[in-house]
Amino acid sequence: MTAGRLAAAAALASLAAIGCSSEPQRSEPRRTRSVDAPPPARCPPQLANCRIAEGRILHVERIDPDGDGDAHFVLLSRQAITAPGISVIDVRRALRPSPLPRPGDRLSAAGPVYEGSYGQRQIEAIELHVARGR
Repeated sequence: MTAGRLAAAAALASLAAIGCSSEPQRSEPRRTRSVDAPPPARCPPQLANCRIAEGRILHVERIDPDGDGDAHFVLLSRQAITAPGISVIDVRRALRPSPLPRPGDRLSAAGPVYEGSYGQRQIEAIELHVARGR
């Protein structure tokens, strides 16, 4: 994932988290597509450095720049693996869901945390679950 895309996703998450808007507050809630939570991913007890993250997908990197076929997902999550409120998930080709989920879908992932190509902390998924919007 490029540093620029990660920064853009983090900025979007920050805006979403604080609800920044110049529009007047509405008395009725906005309608968003409903997405149930995915089944929780789990870490095997013998795997050191394993973490779990679950959240709404903010960004999907469909085309991997290094060509190994993996996909990257930026999540708005409570676990904060990569940055406050943000978790990046790296999904190898064999585990890559087809079709890929979209922004707004929910994802649960577990795996060891490693440093990404731009110095960011990210989960290298060994288990992945997706809940797609309706």
